[in-house]
Amino acid sequence: MADTSRRVAGTAYFSVDGVSYSMTGEVGYSPSTYKRETVINVDGTKNYIETPIQGYIEGTFRDLAGLTVADFNAMTNVTVTLELANDKTIIGSNMWTTDPQEVNSDEAKFKVRWEGDVQEA
Repeated sequence: MADTSRRVAGTAYFSVDGVSYSMTGEVGYSPSTYKRETVINVDGTKNYIETPIQGYIEGTFRDLAGLTVADFNAMTNVTVTLELANDKTIIGSNMWTTDPQEVNSDEAKFKVRWEGDVQEA
């Protein structure tokens, strides 16, 4: 059996509410809950502004036969699970899709972004 302890990337498995989908390998996530912006006051003191942001999981998928792209747009309150090559599991709960899904027919792929609560395991 191959030693995969040094593997950091290359493969990933993706599912929504337990249903697996075929990805093209372009995936990302953010478990962040705040965005901070540095502000410098006229007297030279430095502070920051903290604004809440929403975590996300996104990926690019293959438009295969039997798949209905419109189903992604209807997804709300779903659990998204992403298993990465480095043995990390990313779980998004109570998620909803955001941007409309647009298929690139030259390569039969489309991007989907879910927003909600994201945790790394």
